[in-house]
Amino acid sequence: MDRFHELEVFVAVTEAGSFAKAGARLRLSPPAVTRAVSALEERLGARVFNRTTRSVTITDVGRRFLESARRVLSDLETAEKEAIGETATPQGHLTITASVTFGRSALSPVVCGFLSRYPRVTASVLLLDRVVNLVEEGVDVAVRIGHLPDSGLIAKRIGAVRRVLVASPDYIARRGMPASPAELRLHSVIAFTGLMPNREWRFLNGQKQGSVSLGPIFEINDAAAAIQAAEEGHGVTVALSYMVSDQVRRGKLVPILDAFALPPQPVHLVYPQARLVAPKVRAFIDFAAPRLKASLDQLTWTSAEDAKSGTSPTLR
Repeated sequence: MDRFHELEVFVAVTEAGSFAKAGARLRLSPPAVTRAVSALEERLGARVFNRTTRSVTITDVGRRFLESARRVLSDLETAEKEAIGETATPQGHLTITASVTFGRSALSPVVCGFLSRYPRVTASVLLLDRVVNLVEEGVDVAVRIGHLPDSGLIAKRIGAVRRVLVASPDYIARRGMPASPAELRLHSVIAFTGLMPNREWRFLNGQKQGSVSLGPIFEINDAAAAIQAAEEGHGVTVALSYMVSDQVRRGKLVPILDAFALPPQPVHLVYPQARLVAPKVRAFIDFAAPRLKASLDQLTWTSAEDAKSGTSPTLR
């Protein structure tokens, strides 16, 4: 049996979650799907699925094999298109993911501009406040904020952001400006759980990193809602600099304890490693990287003074 066919069936069963659905997608009968999976397992000498009458679950062996199988199929598709001259023009469907707030503030207009430039490409944008497994979830490109772990992804740095504490001028007038991290315990804290999962704020005092445990009056898993609560004078919240740059420059929010902020966190565009990168992915990276970098330069600052003055020097 054709090995590429076995890989195609294996990936389809993994994505569909059942032999029957995979067969319908590939226009194969259930016995044909079973034969392809059995042939793959016999050649590997291990099971790739645990099967019962009610469910199909991928094994550890299958999970390890999945990324390689997808890469082989992708390379084959790209090679075939290259052979007939299709790779010169970006085309097909592109799936991109980013955090909710970054997607709203910076990514969406860039994607719209890209689609205008390349009319043969369509796109889906997934705004999620979690780390997406690009290979398993079929995502082409992701925006990642923070230091990257070792992985099989290719990364292109497009800028940096800072974690900042902010509160409204009205709140500061009523409760005072904290002079040290320890004084945050005396204040009302609004916790966006994505940046304060353990109810603590990490800071830098000289060359030494520390943390202060806090008791939030309000916890929420949406950054925009936490920022709005801070704007309304309900307390202090933590955000990434690009999330609150407009509010700070308009005087709606004030940076707090900026001298104790941690170093900037890098922002990258990442995509799965492949021998031949799909033209749509390569074109999007080339189009989006300088535009997202420009947006980040405008949406962040290196000090409270820069925030107030509206300057936006590039972070390094």
